[in-house]
Amino acid sequence: MGAGLDLILWRMDYRYAAIAMGPLLVVQGLRARRTALRLPEPPGARAGTAGSGPPLRLLVTGDSAAAAVGAPSQERGLSGAIVAELQEGFRVSWEVRARTGLRTGQALRKLEAGPPGAFDVAVTSLGVNDVTGGTRSTAFVAQQRALVGLLRERLGVRLTILTGLPPMHAFPALPQPLRWVIGQRALGFTRLLEQVATELPGCVVLTPRLPLELKYIAEDGYHPGPLAYAEWGREVAELVRREFRSRQTG
Repeated sequence: MGAGLDLILWRMDYRYAAIAMGPLLVVQGLRARRTALRLPEPPGARAGTAGSGPPLRLLVTGDSAAAAVGAPSQERGLSGAIVAELQEGFRVSWEVRARTGLRTGQALRKLEAGPPGAFDVAVTSLGVNDVTGGTRSTAFVAQQRALVGLLRERLGVRLTILTGLPPMHAFPALPQPLRWVIGQRALGFTRLLEQVATELPGCVVLTPRLPLELKYIAEDGYHPGPLAYAEWGREVAELVRREFRSRQTG
């Protein structure tokens, strides 16, 4: 796709473009699913305790990114990156409840059916499968609200960090114009998360500031790689330290 057409697409409303290019997008989507490199959820501990200092109970939940797909181990995925950053100031007890392919509604039902717990912080990674799976925006907002409420009321979470969607418009595994349409929808879903966070106490949105460089993307051209997880974990840890420091001094 040439630079001129790229510019035209960016200026269009993606919803009208998606309707106009519907048949092409369906073909591209089916081909992308058929030819995609499918990476497994990596091995490693999904629960444990590390560090010293005040106790901090951490839950990482959601989709394949929460499950560290794209990293060689859980230690080099999201949970491992967060724990590595926080363990010098906290005694971190963490748990990962995540599975590849989950949409928000499915993740909500799994948490409802799962064991209760007691956590201080929850980090969610959800939305990519809602975008690609056709979840309506109204349903996405309702499910995210219910998720935050469940985390707070059933699992005792004091701070919920909703992760903004990744830059899907830059995923090399997706062809154009499918990449652009999905990318625009992902940006819209991040704005919906921000809307949810403004309405609910103890809830914030974090969209990691990841460089649009191939070295940050896993070999499948779709998931974060270890460098991306490390940066994502660092930003989560910064937010957690800032939030809990202000609560302790407030």
